[in-house]
Amino acid sequence: MTDLEAIGRTCFALHARMTARLLSRAYEAALRPLGLKLPQFGILGAIGHGATVSETILAERLGLERTTLVRNLKILTQNGWIEPIPEKGRGLRHRLTPAGQTLLDAAIPLWRQAQERLEARLNGTDAEEARMAMRALRKAAYPS
Repeated sequence: MTDLEAIGRTCFALHARMTARLLSRAYEAALRPLGLKLPQFGILGAIGHGATVSETILAERLGLERTTLVRNLKILTQNGWIEPIPEKGRGLRHRLTPAGQTLLDAAIPLWRQAQERLEARLNGTDAEEARMAMRALRKAAYPS
């Protein structure tokens, strides 16, 4: 096996990126009827779960670049799904609007259907073991 073949077969980053793209497509297809992208669903979920934290902390928790988070927060605000809560200094936090809560309530069953479809297609791979492996990779990659 050549070095390039070995890289293609073993590189965690390559496999994670390919997997992430395919998973994103599956979940986004499920959320498409609501006009919602996967990062937006994650942001709505975090805010709806009570994560009224700074944008920097929210980006870290969701694994998003801060610019990606800010761009999506702007879209969510323009659509009337979230609203900013002014903070002391320059910081901003956000909360769901009633329309945002209604959207999130409609999105959760669609997400659940996509989740169940994917879990059913694992063909003998335990879903929790797959999640544990992904968490272990995240932990291994996280800078010390």
